[in-house]
Amino acid sequence: MQRSGVFARQLALDLPHAESFRRDDFLASSANDAALSLVERWPEWPDRFVAIVCPRGAGKSHLAAIWAERAGARIVAASALARSEVPAALATGALVVEDIAPAVVDEAALFHLFNLAREDGAWLLFTASRRLDGPGFTLPDLVSRLRAVPSVALAPPDDALLSAVLVKLFADRQLAVDEGVIAYLLPRMERSLAAARETVAKLDAAALSRGRAVSLQLAAEIFRQE
Repeated sequence: MQRSGVFARQLALDLPHAESFRRDDFLASSANDAALSLVERWPEWPDRFVAIVCPRGAGKSHLAAIWAERAGARIVAASALARSEVPAALATGALVVEDIAPAVVDEAALFHLFNLAREDGAWLLFTASRRLDGPGFTLPDLVSRLRAVPSVALAPPDDALLSAVLVKLFADRQLAVDEGVIAYLLPRMERSLAAARETVAKLDAAALSRGRAVSLQLAAEIFRQE
């Protein structure tokens, strides 16, 4: 019976753990309240173009997906934005452009997107890891448009949010862990949702490889090795 359970867990580990971007799966807290409020009060926005800014893995893609569902928006990676495809990308009248950064985006395509979206009265939601008005972009007209985009930042997650995220991530892998494990992890891991995902995956893999449950002792062993 135990071997059957381990085999089932092995199958679960081998399968990708697809993250749900539904609204019901978004964990609200004071750290993301401003950004969530922005998404949920659409179309009552300060402008038709807005940006959500935060580090990798902090939740901006989840918020963008929530808005995309509400607004019927398409989602495109900034690195994949091409001038010739801008009209098709705006076909629904709303678009998410994910992970804008000077090194990855075609500035001419982005500038064309701004102009066409303004002309068509379309809605744009940008996500980025740093403010859009920062250095790096070189096209003067694009720079002026980026500086005009209202933005909201996600604050670093607090203990309450990180705790809730850890519990949910373990539950997504069908793992129930003691509160002591969560309390042990919080002061020892990087303060980000991305780090929470990596920590849960690491403990899950270690538990499976050693044929043990995720426990405080196992967590301590893993962190001592780093």
